[in-house]
Amino acid sequence: MADRYLISKDTVVEGAAVPELVKLKQERDAKLAEEKKKALEEKQKTREEERAKLKERTAAYEKEYADTAAELVKLRREAKLNGNFFVEPEAKLIFVVRIAGIMKMSPKPRKVLQLLRLKQLHNGVFLKVNKPILNMLKLVQPYVTYGYPSLKTVRELIYKRGFGKVSKQRIPLSSNDIISENLGKHGIHGMEDIIHEIYTVGPSFKQVSNFLWPFKLSSPKGGFINKRHGFCEARGGDWGNREDLINDLLRRMN
Repeated sequence: MADRYLISKDTVVEGAAVPELVKLKQERDAKLAEEKKKALEEKQKTREEERAKLKERTAAYEKEYADTAAELVKLRREAKLNGNFFVEPEAKLIFVVRIAGIMKMSPKPRKVLQLLRLKQLHNGVFLKVNKPILNMLKLVQPYVTYGYPSLKTVRELIYKRGFGKVSKQRIPLSSNDIISENLGKHGIHGMEDIIHEIYTVGPSFKQVSNFLWPFKLSSPKGGFINKRHGFCEARGGDWGNREDLINDLLRRMN
């Protein structure tokens, strides 16, 4: 009987009887290892497929942006040749930045800022241009500045300052898996999908905008001019609608 003993936990001397429980454990471990291997292979395959599809979609997005810009240039030239005025297309996207704190603020504007998710100084959010949003902005004009961001600005903000809201936590967008898990059901699987949906104000804009945590921007390089006065006032100021000039401010704050 001296030759029938265990050398180690999982090694049995040749000819020794393997206990039934050990056999079951070995079978279970082998089965679990096989299932894990298959799951990893399947996940890797799915990830590669999604990456290839995202690459194709990104190329299509770039073509769409270029075609839109070329069409606008063409229309401007035609209008100039015919001696007409070209009316620029109405903006569909607004980026709003909070520039004032809570001191001496009445309850109504404070509530509106809360609804717009602008809870802190220098917070910024993307909003869709519609009548309710414009009415809300009128109520908080002295406390915010806003305008129409360009594609370059949208891309820089999302890549540099973009964070996602996952289980009420602020999570960095370090992997496309995070985006797929939260927005995959809306057809959003990568950063370029988010940028396209935001910039074009697509059908899933609300879901994507709510997924993005409000942007935490820095104080602008060179500072503000005068927060007590509006941007369009003759003496110069900061609050209110900057239209396309919002891009210059965001470049100094990003």
